[in-house]
Amino acid sequence: MSLKPRMCLVEDDPIMGESLHDRFSLEGFEVTWCRSVREARTRLAGSEHDVVISDIRLPDGDGDALFDELMAVGKVSCPWLFITGYGAVDRAVALLKRGATDYITKPFDLDQLVDKLWELVSRNGEGEGLRSGSLGVSPAMRRIEALLPRLAAQAGTILITGESGAGKEAVARALHRADPANAGKPFVAVNCGGLTETLLEAELFGHEKGAFTGAVRSRAGVFEQAHGGTLFLDEVGDMPMVMQVKLLRAIQERQIVRVGGERPIPVQLRLICATHRDLLEMVKEGSFREDLYYRIHVIHLRIPPLRERREDIPWLVRQFLDEHARVQGEPRKQLSASAEQALLRHPWPGNIRELKHAIERACILSPGPLLQAEALFDEPGEHAEADDEGAARLSHYLRACEESYIRRALDLHDGHIGHTAANLGISRKNLWERMKRLGMSD
Repeated sequence: MSLKPRMCLVEDDPIMGESLHDRFSLEGFEVTWCRSVREARTRLAGSEHDVVISDIRLPDGDGDALFDELMAVGKVSCPWLFITGYGAVDRAVALLKRGATDYITKPFDLDQLVDKLWELVSRNGEGEGLRSGSLGVSPAMRRIEALLPRLAAQAGTILITGESGAGKEAVARALHRADPANAGKPFVAVNCGGLTETLLEAELFGHEKGAFTGAVRSRAGVFEQAHGGTLFLDEVGDMPMVMQVKLLRAIQERQIVRVGGERPIPVQLRLICATHRDLLEMVKEGSFREDLYYRIHVIHLRIPPLRERREDIPWLVRQFLDEHARVQGEPRKQLSASAEQALLRHPWPGNIRELKHAIERACILSPGPLLQAEALFDEPGEHAEADDEGAARLSHYLRACEESYIRRALDLHDGHIGHTAANLGISRKNLWERMKRLGMSD
């Protein structure tokens, strides 16, 4: 099942249409781009959409006439938003009285338009879940996202690996939400690398009153707290060997004994372990138990670092800017062109966590509404380090992605240029020019 909301974009201007198509796709919409009333009529009558955005003036008719036509036969079942010039505002207002949802006037703020579209989709039903449950817009994160419902239905033990800050806990929480049976059930997370051996045992299994100095009352551990739901053990590779033995026993027997106690306590839960370490290499070195490794390595999800999925950077930045504006109760700040390029060039060794801190820093240090590149990083020249090399790598990567995308589309349509161009939502000429630029036209 696709988690993308389906949008029908009705716009004949090739420059505006391509710009909107690319931006909406990047923001997580599944976009059908129609360039005429005739094409839109066919697409809207033949399939369901979650939102429609249409220009009023089109080459073979008017968007408002199309709306009235479909409304009359009961084919308007989702929010409709119209784009209009200043001189056609009266027509747009009249459309609201006839059932249209909203309108915007040219020129418009694209960020605000995206926010409005998500709001419309959310009001209409599943949109809020689509957005809040999304892990990213990159192919890698979409593949992981698509797996979650199946894993939630069948997998009881899962291992998530990836660099620190890559989003392992976010994936674990998304997996927990993907199981309808978990509605209202606990999701409990603990970092195994941040506690001493004694404290970790008490954190995992709980303790009885008087079990050690300071244990003035009995306390349930995270295994008990997560009963019926999901337990997320982060940085399990940092767990001492003695605790690895106790964890293995708890997983095998599905019961625990509190520190200082004697009574076995049964627990039923989904166990998700995560680490930034190479556990198999640790097994070879003798620092991680082989039997525990195979017990938690039933299903393995690798979360790629942010530098391998740069398509997610603008998407994540948008969320961080929205969050900052909401928390501070101030207008949403915007990125300058130089700031956006700096974000895309940076290698992000700290991944999403580092990116979030960079945005927070820039928002705090920038008194105005526009964030500049120099406000993103601690060192003034840090964002420019290795610019040429980074830009070359990014350019090569994007070129390879574009070529691969076009080749797949050509394969789907047996090399037919016209059909491929129509499927991609661009003109034959545009497709030929892109293929020529990529060296694919020979």
